[in-house]
Amino acid sequence: MKQYLKIDEWSIIEESFDPQTQEISESVFSLGNGYMGGRANFEEKYSGPSLQGSYMAGVYYPDKTRVGWWKNGYPEYFAKVLNSTNWIGINIDIDGVPLDLAACTVSKFRRVLNMKGGTLFRSFTATTAEGKEVQVESIRMVSMARREIGAIRYSIIPVNFAGVLTVTPYLDGDIKNKDSNYDEKFWNEVEKQANPDGGHLTLKTKKLDFHVTSAYLFDILVNGETFAGEAEAIQQEKYVGSKANLTVQAGDQVVIYKYAANVTSRNYGLGQLVDAAHTLLQSAREAGFVELLTEQAEAWKEKWKESDIIIEGDVSAQQAIRFNIFQLNQTYTGEDDRLNIGPKGFTGEKYGGSTYWDTEAYCVPFYLSTADSTIARNLLIYRYKHLEKAKENARKLGFKKGALYPMVTMNGEECHNEWEITFEEIHRNGAIAYAIYNYVNYTGDKAYLGQYGLEVLVEISRFWEERVHYVPHKDKYVMLGVTGPNEYENNVNNNWYTNRIAAWTMEYTLEALAYLQENESARYAELVDKLGLLKNETAQWNEIIAKMYYPADEERGIFLQQDGFLDKELIQVKDLQPENLPLNQKWSWDRILRSCFIKQADVLQGLYFLGDRYDLDTKKRNFDFYEPITVHESSLSPCIHAILACELGYKDKAYEMYLRTSRLDLDNYNNDTEDGCHSTSMAGTWMSIVHGFGGLRVQADRLILKPSNPGHWTSYSFKIMFRGSRLQVNVTDAQVTVVNETNIPASITIHGKEYTVNGLSSITAEGSSVAV
Repeated sequence: MKQYLKIDEWSIIEESFDPQTQEISESVFSLGNGYMGGRANFEEKYSGPSLQGSYMAGVYYPDKTRVGWWKNGYPEYFAKVLNSTNWIGINIDIDGVPLDLAACTVSKFRRVLNMKGGTLFRSFTATTAEGKEVQVESIRMVSMARREIGAIRYSIIPVNFAGVLTVTPYLDGDIKNKDSNYDEKFWNEVEKQANPDGGHLTLKTKKLDFHVTSAYLFDILVNGETFAGEAEAIQQEKYVGSKANLTVQAGDQVVIYKYAANVTSRNYGLGQLVDAAHTLLQSAREAGFVELLTEQAEAWKEKWKESDIIIEGDVSAQQAIRFNIFQLNQTYTGEDDRLNIGPKGFTGEKYGGSTYWDTEAYCVPFYLSTADSTIARNLLIYRYKHLEKAKENARKLGFKKGALYPMVTMNGEECHNEWEITFEEIHRNGAIAYAIYNYVNYTGDKAYLGQYGLEVLVEISRFWEERVHYVPHKDKYVMLGVTGPNEYENNVNNNWYTNRIAAWTMEYTLEALAYLQENESARYAELVDKLGLLKNETAQWNEIIAKMYYPADEERGIFLQQDGFLDKELIQVKDLQPENLPLNQKWSWDRILRSCFIKQADVLQGLYFLGDRYDLDTKKRNFDFYEPITVHESSLSPCIHAILACELGYKDKAYEMYLRTSRLDLDNYNNDTEDGCHSTSMAGTWMSIVHGFGGLRVQADRLILKPSNPGHWTSYSFKIMFRGSRLQVNVTDAQVTVVNETNIPASITIHGKEYTVNGLSSITAEGSSVAV
């Protein structure tokens, strides 16, 4: 863990240049708008450590699988979200010498991510090896108002010399993914055109035929006057640029405005790409950089109006939650139901940028509460559209019926190629079923069951039915050879969480069937016929539910993570020497697998999901046993522990886990932020406040709040949307105030007492001091 970023409520600030942290900063200072985004690479040349990254949502490449030992059932490829055309580039030469911070003496360096306005600012003074000094300022944005548009204002002042500055704005498509399995470049050039004031470049993927057209225009001002000279157009393979030579005196200010448009064949016909890019680009240039900034500020103002969380008395905690919310809003807007949320968003290429179970388990709650319900609904429809592929995935692994959703996907096909994940981490099916329940329970949109949800639930239940088997001497159904959420265990028998979420899925499927039979009988009959659902199937599900085996230790009163777990040497994390951590970077895989140490919530994941089924004593016994042996080396771990710690009244642990999840990337807790931020776990950070300290649940169509204060905060507030109402919840030790900002009344329960918050009114209840 390294803390080098300044603490500020609305900004992420770096006040010195260190090449050793450059790749971390490239991740943290990333920009995006749900349609495109990129890492905080420098505009000018940089020869130091850097991971160049510019990404277009939904554009990917099926990179051929690379494994040491091929196993039947492996996918043929791993889907990579592609590093696309670098549109931010503006090279600067000082009397023929490139401006390169890796080769300069750098002072007065400052980089600021303005989360309130959605911009990236950078300034520095650089002295070349020849002693020539320049002052540089840049401000960059990826427009939330015009999704295809990015814009840059880049200013340079020669301080102690007169000479020639060469300015070269460009587009570079000759790029590759660092994680390419065979060091392959994934793009072919289709066409290009370089002009003195800009140009365009169209590339297509070598497979799948995605086309991306990038176009740019630029303006140069010298001391406020438009540059009178003409730039030289440059064309190279997969590259277009414009080179302008400017004779300058010491103190002159050169300002470059660069506008870029990026359009894809996902949204335009192949014959429309170039014209669309230029039309969008010309409109942006005519609006001008100042107007684009104004639009950006207004767009972000609306985002924060819906999703901001305010913490008084703890600036570190405040900065952290806003950073997490900022990244979530940059990553996914919900406007396109073909898209989902990659674990790294637009901040890096690790994990392929593909869809994982993280979306259903962690991201859906955030979008349910901070946006119109159609946004979360689109995330569910994304999986519905992949149902046939999920059924194919199950057949590939030898199952006769049912659906197995992939661990990693872009189009519904499984594309993860580690056997313990691809074949064994099947609990992912349960998260997809749970998301349907979560959506229907939160929104009250039971029509979704008949429209889409039931088909997914039935096929997942069919998979579970075939995946378990009956053991006569136990009179139980068991599930062998699985990997639970704790990936530091592989090929275990009877993972408690997997068994439990499988049985719960069948329970919920039966509930959904009963609801439709009673309330939408015609649709029920249609679906029974479409699915070929037989009575003996539902009877079998009932039997499995009744006879599912759950490993437990009666003496300790805990659920066992899996059979034989107590045969391990039980050592707590606090008893490890610091040099052993993180385990995944210090220990062999063999040593990790034999140890008791847990990567992330496993049993506790189930107790969170199904919290209404278990009393506090059960949760306490399991938390007290499992948390001390959990190393939290998954970004998805601390948030679940924070929520449960709040419920159990573990004040210090709840706050510790909140800081760990919220500042995971800002402070590089797991020593891996250089690969990209942990975008999906950021939704877990939001959950740790709203579901944890806020105690939010939905039961019997009522919003339940049990607010608590960790003791480090004077007050905190958050906003939630619930069935048409937008509620602001303000929490202090003395009282809880709920303000309804809409005309739609809301029924809520606070610390067990029922209230109705009428439209455009507020209520005040007993404060948070009763808890935690």
